[in-house]
Amino acid sequence: MPVKDFDVVLVDDHVLLRNGLAKLVDSFGGYRVLFEADNGKDFTEKIGLHAMPDIVLLDINMPEMDGYETALWLRKNFPLVKILALSMYDNENAIIRMFKAGAKGYILKDCEPSELRAALDGIMHKGFYYSELVTGRLIHTINKMDDDQPGGGLTQLSEREIEFLKLACSELTYKEIAEKMFLSPRTIDGYRDALFEKLNVKTRVGLVMYAIKNGIFSL
Repeated sequence: MPVKDFDVVLVDDHVLLRNGLAKLVDSFGGYRVLFEADNGKDFTEKIGLHAMPDIVLLDINMPEMDGYETALWLRKNFPLVKILALSMYDNENAIIRMFKAGAKGYILKDCEPSELRAALDGIMHKGFYYSELVTGRLIHTINKMDDDQPGGGLTQLSEREIEFLKLACSELTYKEIAEKMFLSPRTIDGYRDALFEKLNVKTRVGLVMYAIKNGIFSL
């Protein structure tokens, strides 16, 4: 019985690049392009007209509805569809923001075809793809956080704070974290705000970076 090809959707506002990517993906074997979209809004209007894709190859910088917004929409409406971010941006803020929005991999538009193939394979067979670019940028961010925190090191945390911190590294909302910990949303807000102050961070991404740096959570 033949193995089913994985269905890929391309979302990018650059038509020539998108057409070239479509031919490249179709040439890999094991993958086929289901349809293409000019931007996130165009994609959300088309996805219901086709079979459900396995992977969405998603540009970040697009008019009308960018990659961040599109990834969040996908995570909410079609959580089983895997997202591979494709961008010209190689800064850690863009990378972290896309992973927080639901991306399972991140590659640059000028990467080699072999890396695109490796990214597709990694996402489909392992559930994620972390390139040297991604791990390098995350390490840079973690090191910068260390420099910004005099004394560094692991701050003394309670078991419940560590449990909250691990759950904060997941895709769960704060309300869902409250349910898992059998606590009220207000109590969870208290844990979050206390950790913001204790760890000297200002965002959920900061909590994630602290957890990675100190071995509480690993990618």
